[in-house]
Amino acid sequence: MPELNETDIVATLQRTTVASVSDAIDDVIGQRGFMRTDMRPLFKSKIVGRAATVQLKPAVRPGDGINYGLKLLDEAAPGSVLVYVLDDGFEVAGIGELMATTAQVRGIVGAVIDGGARDVDEITRMGFPVFCRSISPASIIGRHVSVAAQVPVMCAGILVRPGDYIMGDMDGVVVIPFEKAQKIAALALEFDATEIKMREMIRETKSIRKAMEAYGRY
Repeated sequence: MPELNETDIVATLQRTTVASVSDAIDDVIGQRGFMRTDMRPLFKSKIVGRAATVQLKPAVRPGDGINYGLKLLDEAAPGSVLVYVLDDGFEVAGIGELMATTAQVRGIVGAVIDGGARDVDEITRMGFPVFCRSISPASIIGRHVSVAAQVPVMCAGILVRPGDYIMGDMDGVVVIPFEKAQKIAALALEFDATEIKMREMIRETKSIRKAMEAYGRY
């Protein structure tokens, strides 16, 4: 198999689904790649890109150091997916309209927030994809502070390293280790092709068991 570059991998993943990629991760890595099932999109959307990560913790005093969240927002490469992890952050919005606007004009393709989001109507109108675990009107200011950027983080139960591929659609969010991305993307497309054949067989035979047996998808 010829080596694919980042653009090719993203394009390949765009052609498949989170469900197929999740199955491919199971086969290639032998463990789950999907985030907890309460990680949901604010509106129907799909994202594929490489992770740019920030870790945030509850504030114990006013922050006077580097705001890693905003710094990364201003510096992340176009095509990135922001991954913000807020410890104990379900009651706090890790993204709102201004951050989403900044991300969109900078070419960032989406955000995955282990915590809350706000300004849902505005973010939906601008069409910036956000996946989050809750919705809250609470500003992050004075409640959480960022402590690190571009470090490995545990996001909704799954390890995310900077540069891993993030994919989200209406079925949820998966994390694709960058060193396995080519193999996983190719296998997901194979699964899609098999399912097309299985659907045709089900229509012909009116039996899912026969299709499962024929294609070994038990």
